[in-house]
Amino acid sequence: MSTTSLPASARTPRLRQALIAAAFTADGLLERLGAPAYAALARSETVPALRATRGDSPLDTLVRLFLLQRHVPAARVAAALPLEECVEDGWVVREGDLVRATVDVRPYGGPEGEDWFIVSDLGCAVGGAGGIGSHEEAVVLGVGGASTTLAGITVRRPVATALDLGAGSGIQALHAAQHAIRVTATDVNPRALDFTRLTLALSGAAPADLRVGSLYEPVDTETYDLIVSNPPFVISPGARLTYRDGGMGGDDLCRTLVQQAGDRLNEGGYAQFLANWQHVEGEEWQDRLRSWVPQGCDAWIVQREVQDITQYAELWLRDSGDHRTDPAAYAERYEAWMDEFEARRTKGVGFGWITLRKSAAAVAGNPSVVIEEWPHSVEQPLGPAVEAHFVRQDYLREHDDAALLAAHFTLSDEVVQEQVGLPGAEDPEHVVLRQHRGMRRATKVDAVGAGFAGVCDGSLPAGRILDAIAQLMAEDPVLLRDRTPQAIRLLVEEGFLEPVRGGA
Repeated sequence: MSTTSLPASARTPRLRQALIAAAFTADGLLERLGAPAYAALARSETVPALRATRGDSPLDTLVRLFLLQRHVPAARVAAALPLEECVEDGWVVREGDLVRATVDVRPYGGPEGEDWFIVSDLGCAVGGAGGIGSHEEAVVLGVGGASTTLAGITVRRPVATALDLGAGSGIQALHAAQHAIRVTATDVNPRALDFTRLTLALSGAAPADLRVGSLYEPVDTETYDLIVSNPPFVISPGARLTYRDGGMGGDDLCRTLVQQAGDRLNEGGYAQFLANWQHVEGEEWQDRLRSWVPQGCDAWIVQREVQDITQYAELWLRDSGDHRTDPAAYAERYEAWMDEFEARRTKGVGFGWITLRKSAAAVAGNPSVVIEEWPHSVEQPLGPAVEAHFVRQDYLREHDDAALLAAHFTLSDEVVQEQVGLPGAEDPEHVVLRQHRGMRRATKVDAVGAGFAGVCDGSLPAGRILDAIAQLMAEDPVLLRDRTPQAIRLLVEEGFLEPVRGGA
């Protein structure tokens, strides 16, 4: 892979037009390669795609040139692209009668079906011909699972200003450019900003304000309506690889990124991050993360996975290709990771999402901070679910138990009720409410909860529904009203019940 000078972007509209004309798009690739070969690319397996592109169509040529990074006859490239312009601008290089790409150009489908292209170093996109396995400090990666996850969980609403901190190849800036008037993208690696410029230009997006620097240094005290970051969050001994290693001890980079976000957010603004955090002996991981939340911000933190320290070290040693080097050098690096974890009393590493929102209630000293573990499958994009979570938190802060009993609710559209019990039994052992969208939560409810949820259609206040249930179940209505608001609060918080606005 190359870290030489990058292509010029002045004539990218003509290149973009040629790529789309050849159906070198996300949809075109799937149709041409077929689902098995397309999926194999995501596993860095290129043989199925090579077999599927043995023809001489422009699309076959572009797949082999940019995705599989093979040398292709110049005549075939000229039939697919404005070859001389691409040579002059540095997208490809002539080597006799053959042409090779200088960068990875990867079709990427936007949320509304847009034809976008992510530009990165050769072999450094997931599914790249060579895999990542890079020891080059300034290498810039393309699209991966982490970047698409962050793009999916980000709240998408029209905003004036957005900041992509640690832009890499520019995927977050590209998404933000669709709903922000002004996008600022920063990175400590100047090459990354060059790739961001190429990604935006080749995707037909507006240019971003590109600034070199670490963390919030490039933006000083400027504030934003949206901050997103897929930072180099790997907890490692040292900062050998810029794209991956934060260069601070332990999880200090992620902590600093989160703690300093509050001062850069406008009222109502969101900051959303992917992060790693240490699980330290004698310390609850939830308490560790709670201490990261800046004053004036609500927070929703979701731990998606926890790895023990051996799994974690092996994952990232393989990511950089260290397992393919000298065994003694591999063992030495492995030992260094173990020494680092031992010194910090680290027993595991968590991975997940951190979302902050600056709110008036939090500024006034009444923040909503929810920290949970959710390793189960979810439905992307989750941005609407993230925004809805904070709307519900606002509602619950504004309504005490008496107000909840006077309020009207409806059962969320995607919720179904499941009854679990032995076949033929007169009554179920328990009832489960299950969401089939968003976080796909499930919660067990008792007979009162099941009956309450089942009749919530917005027509009656919660208190009257409980009175009717008390009469049917021969319970004291006063006691039922006393003990039920907490259960209602939980069902609202997790999105099973939706308040009827104006109903309370």
